[in-house]
Amino acid sequence: MVEVIENYRDSAFETFRAYKKLAEKAMIQVSDEDFFRPLCEESNSIAVNVKHISGNLESRFTDFLTSDGEKPDRDRDSEFIIDENARDRLMERWEYAWNILFDTIESLTADDFRKNVTVRGESHTIAEALNRQLTHYAYHIGQIVFLAKHFRSANWKTLSVPRNRSAEFNEFLKKQREDGKPPGLPLEGPLKFANFKK
Repeated sequence: MVEVIENYRDSAFETFRAYKKLAEKAMIQVSDEDFFRPLCEESNSIAVNVKHISGNLESRFTDFLTSDGEKPDRDRDSEFIIDENARDRLMERWEYAWNILFDTIESLTADDFRKNVTVRGESHTIAEALNRQLTHYAYHIGQIVFLAKHFRSANWKTLSVPRNRSAEFNEFLKKQREDGKPPGLPLEGPLKFANFKK
């Protein structure tokens, strides 16, 4: 049972890392102007998604085992307001917040998985809490990738399997495995393939 729990913990850790990397490979392709640009008044910019994910990470994973994931000092509504155009500051907070998550997951023991944590007063197993956040971040990172791809248009460098090249991608994966170099992280295969083809 311990091995199963450790496998889950390690898989969750690597999947969170993969989504962070995916977002960063999208964001690096956009200008500062596009980083802060929403599609319309009702949509979130990349910057807003970065600020919101960062705030959520800090709240959920600070004192993960001992306090509610919705911290009383969190001002969630302010995460959807960008009052300055300092991309560097937002990315510093992004990095800081993700490190809280990674440090927390790395510290979890098999015994910790017997405990429950709370989010907004609702009890979750550790696996439920991690899955809740993983799906939440994947949702917003999908928005980041969509916006970056929209703004870059024909200049977009793909982060997934290019159209009409699925068979070629499958052969690439097969060759990687045969050479003892399988893609490591989830989502990494398409990134390796895209770089391999350049």
